[in-house]
Amino acid sequence: MATGWAPIDDAVPSRDDCAPYTAKRRALLGSRFPADALVVPSGGLRVRANDTDFPFRPGSDLFWLTGCHEPDAVLVLLPNAAGEHDATLYVAGRSDRSSSAFYTDRRYGELWVGPRPGVRETAAALEIACRPLTELPGALARLAPGNTRTLRGIDPLVDRSVLRWSGDRSADDRDVVLAQALSELRLVKDDFEIARLDEAVAATARGFTECVGEIGRAMELANGERWLEGTFWRRARVEGNDVGYGSIVACGHHATTLHWVRDDGPVRAGELALLDMGVEGRSLYTADVTRTLPITGRFTELQRQVYDVVLRAQQAGIDAVRPGASFLDPHRAAMQVIATALADWGLLPDGAQASLSEDPRAPGAGIHRRYTLHATSHMLGLDVHDCAHARDETYRDAALEPGMVLTVEPGLYFQPDDLTVPPELRGIGVRIEDDILVTGNGRRNMSAGLPRAPEDIENWMGRHLPN
Repeated sequence: MATGWAPIDDAVPSRDDCAPYTAKRRALLGSRFPADALVVPSGGLRVRANDTDFPFRPGSDLFWLTGCHEPDAVLVLLPNAAGEHDATLYVAGRSDRSSSAFYTDRRYGELWVGPRPGVRETAAALEIACRPLTELPGALARLAPGNTRTLRGIDPLVDRSVLRWSGDRSADDRDVVLAQALSELRLVKDDFEIARLDEAVAATARGFTECVGEIGRAMELANGERWLEGTFWRRARVEGNDVGYGSIVACGHHATTLHWVRDDGPVRAGELALLDMGVEGRSLYTADVTRTLPITGRFTELQRQVYDVVLRAQQAGIDAVRPGASFLDPHRAAMQVIATALADWGLLPDGAQASLSEDPRAPGAGIHRRYTLHATSHMLGLDVHDCAHARDETYRDAALEPGMVLTVEPGLYFQPDDLTVPPELRGIGVRIEDDILVTGNGRRNMSAGLPRAPEDIENWMGRHLPN
């Protein structure tokens, strides 16, 4: 088995475009913790069933700092005498024909899974010092818990090897502070990240258009939602890494279930299809877009009445995005429109302003939430709900800054069994979502290429629906 092979190609890859950006990010993180060693793992393969694994996706923080796609990688940043940090990325060596694993290891052996980068290749592509993963246990053993911070809950080996600091019990958890810092640094996107998000959004728009073209075929199937889901997934795999999250393809009353990811229902004429989907690009940045479409290409009068309210609410939310505005301003603007409409329809007995009160004890406060259910915005980037460990004072309660990317996605959901709603509205769910970049003087709708206005949607669908 070990003989009769052509010589191994030992060429190294060219530099990855992300390398200059990841170097700046590592320096930025190190400046937050000048005296501490920092350990950031990527995570490993996870068993799906017996001897098969889920597709691997690297941990977002490790990827943001290095651009490394390989499983089990661990980044160690060690403070140096110059007040900076020396970075070492520990990665697995190649399981090529020079090793017995090439023939015997079904999980990593290149005869089984194909060529993959090793230490030399990763160092060349990412412009970072790399060492074999076999040296990691010794490197971790040399770290003192009192001046080491670790991103935990990702790699069991790292969690076991780096002991938690048990000194000052009153201080904030050192490892939690590291996770918070990483999320907060990722709040503002650099030019490289914005370009990758633009690519993901463009691919997402193509996927939506392809779904419209497949509505006729989907209507022929008992579980036509799955046909549309698969149509979009194909686009995500062709242009990107995968979908950025479980696609929501919710037709008819399924649209009133926020996280309808079963996608196993029919696609019926006369109903609405709520499609919440996003392509995750090869650089792992994901779009997150929602459109609610009339299945046969034309809104009914009642559907359009609900849709118009959500569209006006979304536009109010988008208009509220600007540097210096509160992160919650788009939500407040959107809810003002929706609560006013609900009050006009007789669904808020105490009126819109009473429902919008931020005092939960006030009479009638929050009743509109029965029909809106969720917040209007979240940050977007490597994760669909990006920067989740950031503190409220830097995210939810903070001001927007140029380079931040957030969704604006109000919705109205009238459950099919909600007796507070007129019968004709029951079972209608509408959400409209776009990805908004905060610019120096306002905003840019990154997903504006997909139509939102009802007449534009009908014209667009008219061009792409099958005859």
